[in-house]
Amino acid sequence: LLCLCLAGVLLAPGCRAAQGRFAYKLLHDLFANYSSALRPVEDTDRALNVTLQVTLSQIIDMDERNQVLTSYLWVRQAWLDAHLTWDKDDYGGIDSIRIPSSYVWRPDIILYNNADEHFGGSMETNVVLRSDGHIMWDSPAITKSSCKVDVSYFPFDGQRCRLTFGSWTYNGNQIDLRNRLDTGDLTDFVENVEWEVLGMPATRNVITYGCCSEPYPDVTYTLLLRRRASFYIFNLLLPCIMVSFLAPLGFYLPADSGEKVSLGVTVLLALTVFQLLVAESMPPSESVPLIGKYYIATMTMITASTALTIFIMNIHHCGPGARPVPPWARRLILHHMARLCCVYEVGESCKSPQQALGGGGSRGDAGGPWESPGEGEVGAEAGVCPWNHCLCHHDALLRNVSYIAGCFRRHRANQRRTGEWKKVAKVMDRFFMWIFFLMVFLMSVLVLGNAA
Repeated sequence: LLCLCLAGVLLAPGCRAAQGRFAYKLLHDLFANYSSALRPVEDTDRALNVTLQVTLSQIIDMDERNQVLTSYLWVRQAWLDAHLTWDKDDYGGIDSIRIPSSYVWRPDIILYNNADEHFGGSMETNVVLRSDGHIMWDSPAITKSSCKVDVSYFPFDGQRCRLTFGSWTYNGNQIDLRNRLDTGDLTDFVENVEWEVLGMPATRNVITYGCCSEPYPDVTYTLLLRRRASFYIFNLLLPCIMVSFLAPLGFYLPADSGEKVSLGVTVLLALTVFQLLVAESMPPSESVPLIGKYYIATMTMITASTALTIFIMNIHHCGPGARPVPPWARRLILHHMARLCCVYEVGESCKSPQQALGGGGSRGDAGGPWESPGEGEVGAEAGVCPWNHCLCHHDALLRNVSYIAGCFRRHRANQRRTGEWKKVAKVMDRFFMWIFFLMVFLMSVLVLGNAA
């Protein structure tokens, strides 16, 4: 029957039955006196060569706060079992069989930097056993590995996560672990929405630990990741930039509106909310992320602008009892800074000095009722009072007019002083508005420049 199968005659069902009988016989013969507890070498003084190849299938999660990378890997291990060889001609030409991995000896290759609390290993899959004794074991595994996360340039950061594989009990004199390729396999990688994989180089290291004098080889795969920053730009960075540009506009608000301080406090609270959102996802480390530095600088600037707004409002509301504007302030602020900030005719009264003088004349005319009774009284008493006795009435009238004129002069001086202080406040508002606009622009450029 075997000869007919090999000759290619139409006896396929019988051929398959013969192959099945040979497979059962092969399995019985191989494991009749086999033990999976011992290292499968003929010479116990020689090291067993084990090759390792890792295929990255998917990045499931990157927990920056706990510094844990969760990934889905396909781990391929290959070695030579000297006790599981056969002549394929004796077993109907069977060159390879697939059997449960628990039947054969397996190297105890584990992930050294495992961060899983349950410490789950690879899945119990079949191994491929060839007639020359070579065993290939492909097993998928979901691993949680510790990864040192550096968030200094978040959200424009990149991470280097290491996956170190090695034997837990066998030293380098017993198992010689080597990487099959110089890099991890990324052909079947499923793209991640947050992270971009730049590469996965593999290196072999031989380390002597403090517990033991023997060398322990390991294979380390370095996963090079770069964060896709679009999500964070549109949800954290751009709102912060737009909100921060509202802070200098508080200087443009009229002082009489009563909303200058409220705007600064509202912007400060909005940035505090964004800062808390970033702090919740970042690890509590000494390295402050780039966006956190931007938030802190912007909040400091807004705090300073609110304090300056309060100071300028105090200047704006200087009453009539305030001191006159010092000469240096009048020369520096009302002339040079006003021209620099393009502030013209701010704080001026509605009337020009000539009109104000004319208004004084009209107010003098308004004093007619004070004079008309005097004149009527003089006219009424003209018949009984001599002309020289009326000089006292003229002196009293002149004193009253002089008093009224002095009141008007003091009132106009107070108005002029108040107007000058308002002019000083408005010029300072415009000056600080442009200064803070420039500061916000420079901070935004510095953040983007450092990110690049």
